[in-house]
Amino acid sequence: MGRIHALRGRTAVVTGAARGLGAGLAREMARRGMRIALLGLEEERLQQAARDLPVDTRCYEVDVTDEEAMRRTAGEVTDDLGAPSVVIANAGIAEGGPFVLADMASWRRVVEVNLVGSALTASSFLPGLLASRGYFLQIASTAAFGSAPLMSAYCASKAGVESFAQSLRAELASRQVGVGIAYVHWTDTDMIRDADRHTVLRELRAHMPPGARRTYPVPRVAAWVARGVDHRSATVYAPPRLRLVQPLRPLLPLAVTAVSRRAMPRLTERGPVEPTGLLGAGGRADERAQGRAPLHG
Repeated sequence: MGRIHALRGRTAVVTGAARGLGAGLAREMARRGMRIALLGLEEERLQQAARDLPVDTRCYEVDVTDEEAMRRTAGEVTDDLGAPSVVIANAGIAEGGPFVLADMASWRRVVEVNLVGSALTASSFLPGLLASRGYFLQIASTAAFGSAPLMSAYCASKAGVESFAQSLRAELASRQVGVGIAYVHWTDTDMIRDADRHTVLRELRAHMPPGARRTYPVPRVAAWVARGVDHRSATVYAPPRLRLVQPLRPLLPLAVTAVSRRAMPRLTERGPVEPTGLLGAGGRADERAQGRAPLHG
């Protein structure tokens, strides 16, 4: 409780906060009495999320890949709410489909938002974190250590953010700024629900072991991750039992390849496997912001 109490009255920044896990994490930080800065592309959705929070909350419509806008937003957050003590790099998008047919604009955009956007988030808010001796939490995924077929951009970006956060942690260890990585499994967000609309992605997940394909509700995942914030944890697992998978990481690529060698031909026999475009309402919001027509409705 002491660590939780220490967060009261301090400032938390959450990117990708318009919906899903970002909005859930904002609620958890607000429960700890923190002032909240919500960052995202959809101003109306951000305002709606802010109305549900019982603390001083400000909304900032910003693209995490826009360096100038992010640095300006970081200054505004500090002016409005004070130097951040917690920054959660949560903004992320995904797309699926065979790499051989990939729309490289969508593929590149996933890496830009998930990896470059996380780095720009850290860079923009690092002066404040240094001043507050705060904590930066990078939202990664089990995709960082269990890369799946048909999700190459997402898996590459999540492996990238894991390595980025580990490097940043080593750099900042002597400066009393904590850096954590949250390994999040299947979460009931619109992005995952949209992925399940695509037969090949849904059936690919169905080939996973029963425990590995379970989907968890946003409030539960947000609570698991928030406990990691309370303790400034270097690693956070949602669900917590995922920590048992870490020792098996060297074997996972072999296992995924073995399963895929049998499953992929059966999936493709049922019809052509097409690129999905960016998944979920968040993905479509990003496409609109970039002036790109969605590949699917």
